[in-house]
Amino acid sequence: MKAAVLQDNRFVIEEIPKPILDEYGEGAIIKVIGCGLCGSDIVKMRTGKAKNGTVLGHEVVGEIVEINSKTNFEIGDIVALGHHVPCFHCQYCWGENYSMCRHFKETNIFPGGFSEYIFVSEEHLNNTVFNVNLNLSTIEASFLEPLACCIRAVKRAQIKDNSKCLVVGLGSIGILMGEAIKALGHKVYGCDLIYERICTSQNFGFDKSFLLKDEATLLKEMKSVAPIGFDTIFLTAGASSATEFAVKAARDGATIVVFSSIKDNDGFKNNDIYYRELNILGSYSPSPMDLEDSMSLIEEGKVKVSGISTVYSLEKINDALNDTMSNKIMKAYIQL
Repeated sequence: MKAAVLQDNRFVIEEIPKPILDEYGEGAIIKVIGCGLCGSDIVKMRTGKAKNGTVLGHEVVGEIVEINSKTNFEIGDIVALGHHVPCFHCQYCWGENYSMCRHFKETNIFPGGFSEYIFVSEEHLNNTVFNVNLNLSTIEASFLEPLACCIRAVKRAQIKDNSKCLVVGLGSIGILMGEAIKALGHKVYGCDLIYERICTSQNFGFDKSFLLKDEATLLKEMKSVAPIGFDTIFLTAGASSATEFAVKAARDGATIVVFSSIKDNDGFKNNDIYYRELNILGSYSPSPMDLEDSMSLIEEGKVKVSGISTVYSLEKINDALNDTMSNKIMKAYIQL
């Protein structure tokens, strides 16, 4: 089968063995229809966390073509899925830190979504695989996992009623984050360096978004909606300057949710956290319950995901990578 295989920070289209169901036992073989290109895929490539020979891709929509399962899934079902499964009974799971569960980190689809076929286990079928509503396009369904990541972050923030939330960075994840905040009943504002993204965010329900021309001017403009600063801030921009800005935009006692990695690994200053009683927390990946909530919000139209993605063929995946990194597009969907 064809797959986009990682080779020296680029994708190479190669023929690799198709997964054989009999070799795995219970589970299913899914023919991939499409897979979103996630920012974390790019981070794994650029940091060397993904080694040569790896097949990336986890925002998968596909058709079940073989199955050996006690679940109710059948051959021909169109499904979207999450790629990790927690054990539900370790100390991490008891503390609702499902993405820190060691079993969660060890489970994955095989080989990866940028291939013609993948294997998903019985555990996945029981917990992280969902039938796609006939009213949804496969591109819309591919947002199941990234939206669930955002829902998880919003839940962890424990936003209080009448709070004002700020999303710093309005790429595809920033847009989804804002939509999740809004769908869960809160006011949401955004900021970004790119004017087109300001316009996009307002088309997706943001109460207001601000263009970052210079920091002092922006902070002054923001006082018109948050005079003492924002209650909750979501960092979806992968830059150390965004960390510093978030602290300045926050009110005393605010919560800052870190939802991105940064290249130079700069952190928050101890005295900012201490004297201002800031709550700094991270949010990494969704639980099966967040995936379920995500599918419901997409199906019910409470979160709009159409119009975010640009479609590329598997053979054009390097173009998708380049266009994403150069901000020519918001989000790439690789169609197989």
